Amino acid sequence: MSLSKHVDPDELIASLREHSPKHRPNQHQHKTATHHYVYGSRYAASQEIPKFRIPKTGADASVVHQIIKDELDLDGRPNLNLASFVNTYMEPECDKLILENIAKNLADADEYPALMAIHARCISMISHLWGIPKGETAIGTATTGSSEAIHLGGLAMKRRWQDRRRKEGKSTEKPNILMGANAQVALEKFARYFEVEARILPVSKESHWCLDPKLVRQNVDENTIGVFVILGSTYTGHFEPVEEVSKVLDEYEKDTGIAIPIHVDGASGAMVAPFTGAQGKWGFELPRVHSINTSGHKFGLVYAGLGWIVWRNEEYLPKDLIFELHYLGGTEQSYTLNFSRPGNQVIAQYFNFIHLGREGFTSVMRNALQNARVLSKALEASGWYVCLSDIHRKRGSWGDGGTGTKIIDGVKDLVLQESDPSLYNSGLPVVAFRFNDEFRKTFPHIKQQSVSTLLRTKGYIIPNYNLPPSVEEIEILRVVVRESMSADLLDRLIADILETTETLMSCDAVDLESLAAPRSARIEKQVQSMGKHGRQEQEFSGTLKTTC
Repeated sequence: MSLSKHVDPDELIASLREHSPKHRPNQHQHKTATHHYVYGSRYAASQEIPKFRIPKTGADASVVHQIIKDELDLDGRPNLNLASFVNTYMEPECDKLILENIAKNLADADEYPALMAIHARCISMISHLWGIPKGETAIGTATTGSSEAIHLGGLAMKRRWQDRRRKEGKSTEKPNILMGANAQVALEKFARYFEVEARILPVSKESHWCLDPKLVRQNVDENTIGVFVILGSTYTGHFEPVEEVSKVLDEYEKDTGIAIPIHVDGASGAMVAPFTGAQGKWGFELPRVHSINTSGHKFGLVYAGLGWIVWRNEEYLPKDLIFELHYLGGTEQSYTLNFSRPGNQVIAQYFNFIHLGREGFTSVMRNALQNARVLSKALEASGWYVCLSDIHRKRGSWGDGGTGTKIIDGVKDLVLQESDPSLYNSGLPVVAFRFNDEFRKTFPHIKQQSVSTLLRTKGYIIPNYNLPPSVEEIEILRVVVRESMSADLLDRLIADILETTETLMSCDAVDLESLAAPRSARIEKQVQSMGKHGRQEQEFSGTLKTTC
């Protein structure tokens, strides 16, 4: 039996420390009360909460929580932000799952195999939702949103184009990509960031404010890496005609031998169309569609921070874009623009797929579309507005150019005769509207922006903005109808829009000018002067801005 010497671990640890625990100075000692009443803390009166430099000493967690919470109360209510497509509600059980898994990193496959299994299931579910044919092996990934997904899809098209050109002994300079002028800024960002010429095609009333297939043929050439086709325009909610564009590119390939792929930007529509129907094919059933993206945090009904992209087959994602990682414990493949990111949103997406199922998603999307149709019909029935969106019109029937529907009685009793979306033009549950021609002629002094401004005082955020270049003289107001728009809230919204319009109609030009006037310089100076009192960050060089 070997001899052993007893070791006192406390002694050993103490000897390795620079100071014995008994005599070490308390780093956290400072003069403070043993407890704080939130509004009796130093941040209630004597000091402002730090804004530009980390404070020398900390504060009680409950105090910091309440002070920050009070400031955040100045934000608008998410369910009244009708400008945004981003989902703002999830089930309490899913909220609990999100919190329980908030620390899990989606980039660490070796540490979180169950999370990665759920990620793989989501990719499979989404690829089947988008019509992946038998024999194809879809590949995809979660992203931080559709912007990242679009960049990944565009980059894959560019690299495949470069590889093909090199094999043919041709130049890889001056690549270009086509998109409509209604494209969301993320598509233009791809072109600028990855040095691809953006051929932005004008939109018109005839093309329903979307990409015009006729213009596609006129603008593609041997340097075209692909075409972005948008399933759900940000401006008016229209679905662009993916199948028509595909046919145009088929004819071009037949004439020239040049194959040009399509990436479908389904940021919103790729989670609406599968449950409500679309006019024509748009998904992987079209061989020319190589990749599709969507925002899980839009009509995937997950909180902000989740996107998805899927390629129809591994061959459409060049291998030299995929990185193999070994330093987290195992071997994993990565094709993203970032690395570490929360994995709990992927779990939230899986929760929705399992919890709602196809039946639940169908119900949510059809309800949103039905509410959007009611809003559209009510606005046109008022006699003051016309809708540029067309989801409330019978399939194949489009906007009438600005006159709208004549005034009818009983707007509050307006009901939709049919709820079947296949009877109507397909699109997002979006209502894009403006003053009709008759209203603008009768009340030329009323600015449409004033409707948006006054509705904000009631808590609504409804943007007023111009359509894309070539039709930028047209201003529209836009409402995104999300899951949280109940029938009761819809009734209130309709009443508030019409009451606000009546208020503007009762004002003369002088009143409306004062409504739109900027804050006077005198008030600005007073506000800035008051802001200096007791401020700890006087040396901060930024400019203090105030808005009306």
